[in-house]
Amino acid sequence: MLRINDRIAIEDWELTEQFIRASGPGGQNVNKVSSAVELRFEAERSPNLPTAVKIRLRKLAGRRWSKEGALVLQVDETRSQVRNREIARDRLSELIRQACEKPKRRIPTKPTLGSKKRRLLAKKVRGEVKALRGKVEGEG
Repeated sequence: MLRINDRIAIEDWELTEQFIRASGPGGQNVNKVSSAVELRFEAERSPNLPTAVKIRLRKLAGRRWSKEGALVLQVDETRSQVRNREIARDRLSELIRQACEKPKRRIPTKPTLGSKKRRLLAKKVRGEVKALRGKVEGEG
């Protein structure tokens, strides 16, 4: 069981781990040892996550969210299979913790009267500068 906070704990049946060969440098070790881990969390079917948290988690996950509603994390940072597994679980719990935080509602503000006046004055001055760039009459 993976404990996220005092209210949310993920059961073992919701997580599946698959060990795969890592890509990148590493010589013979990369070619023969399956040290990378692919952690799959069935988030959509999880009874332990509230609906609001699932929606926020889906948004946070981005392309790591599969069509079946699972969150898939791949970790191949270290040569150790055990360490990669720990990193994947830590990342999953951190993502869920972020999804648990309710975002603050933005209160739309209006520009102040002073800022409106300054903007209009700047536009007027700029227009006058551009008007002076015309052809000069009387010469030529």
